[in-house]
Amino acid sequence: MPGENLSRDEARERAALLAVDGYDVSLDLRSAVGAADDGPRTFRSVTTVRFRCNEPGASTFADLIAPSVTAVSLNGRDLDPGAVFDGSRILLEDLAADNELVVDAQCAYSRTGEGMHRFVDPEDDEVYLYTQYEPADSRRVFANFEQPDLKAPFRFEVRAPEGWTVWSNGVGELTDGVWRFAETKPISTYITCVVAGPYHYVTDAYERTLPDGSTLRIPLGALCRKGLAPHFDADDVFLVTKQGLDFFHERFDYPYPFGKYDQAFVPEYNLGAMENPGLVTFREEFIFRGKVTRASYEGRANVVLHEMAHMWFGDLVTMEWWDDLWLKESFADFMGAFSLVGATRFTDGWITFANRRKAWAYRADQLPSTHPITADIRDLQDAKLNFDGITYAKGASVLKQLVAYAGQDAFLEGARRYFKRHAYGNTRLGDLLSVLEETSGRDMGAWARAWLQTAGVNSLTPRVLLSTDGRVEELAVEQEAAESHPELRPHRVAVGLYRREDDRLVRYARAEADVDGARTVVTELAGAQAPDLVLVNDDDLTYCKIRFDGTSLDTLREHLGAVTDPLARALCWSALWNMTRDALLPARDFVGLVLRFAGRESDIGVLQMLHAWATSSLVHYVAPEWRPTGERLLAEGALRELRAAEPGSEHQLAWARFFATTASAPADLRLLRDLLDGAEKIEGLEVDQELRWAFLEPLAAHGVADESVLAAELARDDTASGKRHQVRCLAARPSAAVKAQAWAQVVESDALSNALVEATIAGFAQPSQRELLAPYAAKYFEAIERVWSERSIQIGMSVVQGLFPALLDSPATLEATDAWLTAHEEAAPALRRLVLEARDDLARGLRGQACDAAAGRPS
Repeated sequence: MPGENLSRDEARERAALLAVDGYDVSLDLRSAVGAADDGPRTFRSVTTVRFRCNEPGASTFADLIAPSVTAVSLNGRDLDPGAVFDGSRILLEDLAADNELVVDAQCAYSRTGEGMHRFVDPEDDEVYLYTQYEPADSRRVFANFEQPDLKAPFRFEVRAPEGWTVWSNGVGELTDGVWRFAETKPISTYITCVVAGPYHYVTDAYERTLPDGSTLRIPLGALCRKGLAPHFDADDVFLVTKQGLDFFHERFDYPYPFGKYDQAFVPEYNLGAMENPGLVTFREEFIFRGKVTRASYEGRANVVLHEMAHMWFGDLVTMEWWDDLWLKESFADFMGAFSLVGATRFTDGWITFANRRKAWAYRADQLPSTHPITADIRDLQDAKLNFDGITYAKGASVLKQLVAYAGQDAFLEGARRYFKRHAYGNTRLGDLLSVLEETSGRDMGAWARAWLQTAGVNSLTPRVLLSTDGRVEELAVEQEAAESHPELRPHRVAVGLYRREDDRLVRYARAEADVDGARTVVTELAGAQAPDLVLVNDDDLTYCKIRFDGTSLDTLREHLGAVTDPLARALCWSALWNMTRDALLPARDFVGLVLRFAGRESDIGVLQMLHAWATSSLVHYVAPEWRPTGERLLAEGALRELRAAEPGSEHQLAWARFFATTASAPADLRLLRDLLDGAEKIEGLEVDQELRWAFLEPLAAHGVADESVLAAELARDDTASGKRHQVRCLAARPSAAVKAQAWAQVVESDALSNALVEATIAGFAQPSQRELLAPYAAKYFEAIERVWSERSIQIGMSVVQGLFPALLDSPATLEATDAWLTAHEEAAPALRRLVLEARDDLARGLRGQACDAAAGRPS
């Protein structure tokens, strides 16, 4: 639609013109059940908006994306819907000082996870609804002014099918067949929420005595589909919730401001979670249907705490426009890890942060689309793509540095002043920096320019000069930057010296230093014994890529598993992975390190990350001629570790899943089939339903499990989760006809829901089927601009990212990508960004393959 992509300039003009006093929204969702009419299934939405205009007589527009509008009235004057509504905007002319807009519309239910999503559970045909709006999809459910800085109180009322329960941001009550909800505090449109259906609901409560002696009581709730109720460990969700509320109340000195705290786990969710105040929504995959490792529980706890931090950073105080998205996401990502370590059983959360979150940031920061943490967001399509590793993980990494720079006490006192000063308002970067300057006494301007307003990641390399008696004469840290982003930054780092003691690598010296410029000498380490390993950024204090000197790299090649400290070991693994991606370490060497040392890894989250990196090495970075060897070695190693792991342990489960991803030889596939059938057993390994599907995908991809086998498995697991697994496995089969059908279902049709689109794409692209995928490179470039224009942005992103011919990793594919980019310079910037990112990954992979091929040639 012409006006669907709201620009920053339009939002600023409208914010300067209007102030919104309140919304009354009435939704009739009874149409969600029963037979559908011809055309899209719709629901009635009636919105009353009260707002002021500081220039009477001026014109503006309200936002609404809907199939039709029945009636519009402005200040009691009926407007012609056909004349004022263009499909995404409602023209409002001749405004008064005080205005009332009433819009009666037919809005469409969604199958793409945007707006009012409608899900039919195949297990029992029950219908479940929920909303998801960020950044700008509340206009698919009710008429509004869709931008974060036009906050207002909201009152919702909902008519729903009999027997349903309805939830919203405020407390609800069913009277005379209508669910009516308490008025919210002033909040942005994108964090309003409605969840409705026959959900399973569990309750609890949180209580805390406040400094004034009063008692704060927060009703807690957790909900999921009825079919998931047997697997729902709500007690653990509530435990983490209460621990988080204690932690944030103690640190923020601002009581949770939104009344109740419900958490809804919903189907076919596009995101991890969303911070709607009083009603947080999560993807239901956080309810575990089978055995998972501690890392999965830690990941869920981190997301629960991340969303809770948003109640203050994001909901209470909100960024003015999406340029400053980091003001909520970076803070929530940092606070998620900070509270995870400080309040829960997951005290090793910073290891996961260093190993997993930072890997996301490092990748994003080396793409051509990298941007400063405070980004230049021109419009809503830009905003949608800005929920990335820069805004989340790099921002959180930089905040971790800021805490060290300003001091933890000063940082938290700054946060407390920030909340009190800007409660229910909107802020920019300067608002935060000003309070931090007050509390820390530091000049935040220089720090912000270096870390928030420039892009790119620096590399830090130690250089060691030894004296004749074998001691450190000089240890310097050299800093480098990419040509595209040449800024060198100030880093506060710890440099650790490690030496071998028996079969261990232990730290015997450590010094903190301010690294600034191209070369910094760490004087405190002069005179120390010669190290076997120098670890720059020990304890993970700064955001950088770590490099090694020659001696350290040789030590790690032989003794990586001997590093005793789990965080130091994780940092070494992360550095070696970055070197592999940068074509400085042959990918076969990284695979070899995983084969030698991953079995000794104690941290389960690090182990699972190593499995993912090893797989990526094999698929994208090793020389093509070495792939068969690598596949065999990884499968043999995974099976060896699987059989050696403690029976029933989470390490055993992780190796079983990794073995499934590496299995391709007939004997390995036969073992998977026998484990499924019960003909073979591995002591302690419970092949539950989720693990059965994990075994079935490689069997399907290699032609061992056909359609009848997958149909039988679906009959065994006739659930929404089972259907997603079956669809992925069906698309994975090695057949030209299968690939053609999967392509048509995703690219040529919009019949599939977002979750089934995701599953089909995941099955379609199998590394063992490069020849079958070859015809789709040209088809991809022919289709993506049309898909982007015709489908929702979420589905467009899934198709453009998921179907890029990355497995056809040749210079020809790179040339075809460049040709498309050259011929489509006027394409939507967000679409071009996705293609540019995919191109960069492809080029990086080719450089890695060249490095690996060179390592394989005789010297």
